[in-house]
Amino acid sequence: MAVTKKAEGVGKEKKKGGFRETVLLLVMGVGIALLLQAFVVGSFYIPSVSMEKTLLINDRVFVNKLAGKPERGDIVVFKGWNGEDTIKRVIGVGGDRVKCCDSKKRITVNGTPLEESSYLYPGDFPSGDDFDVTVPAGKLWLMGDHRSASADSRAHQEEPGKGFISEDAVVGKAVVRYWPLSRGYLFSQPDTFDKVK
Repeated sequence: MAVTKKAEGVGKEKKKGGFRETVLLLVMGVGIALLLQAFVVGSFYIPSVSMEKTLLINDRVFVNKLAGKPERGDIVVFKGWNGEDTIKRVIGVGGDRVKCCDSKKRITVNGTPLEESSYLYPGDFPSGDDFDVTVPAGKLWLMGDHRSASADSRAHQEEPGKGFISEDAVVGKAVVRYWPLSRGYLFSQPDTFDKVK
């Protein structure tokens, strides 16, 4: 049975329509992914040892950009003291008095000692430097989990901002370590921060 020219034309139109739909769906998918990356979730890699044991060099994390106001214990990505994306743990929020150290060498927040063994780098001290700061409203006191290898709020106290970072500089909260797959982990606030008043 011979195929008519009309049938051939319909077949070509269907192929063209299918190709157009595929391209349109691809463009829409890329557009949605870019919007999500810009406004909802971001992926960040870890370039240094400052957050060990929680995060190792070249780990990758997803960050929720709509997670709301940072809280004590959160791991956040923020525009750091040098203007680059930086990741640290929130130790104090506006109004908190953060001090190092008590008689047992623990950091205290509003007089409550933090038990940090669940996330501190093994064998590391909570801080090698003594400090006593009150966090201004709208600011954060941030520290790395590998305290002896972290240039965090303590290292910037002599600068105009006195080591504090504005809440507005926070890009988002780290929610999951997704790479490497073998170390996948969903982050939560350490229980020790629940005791702080």
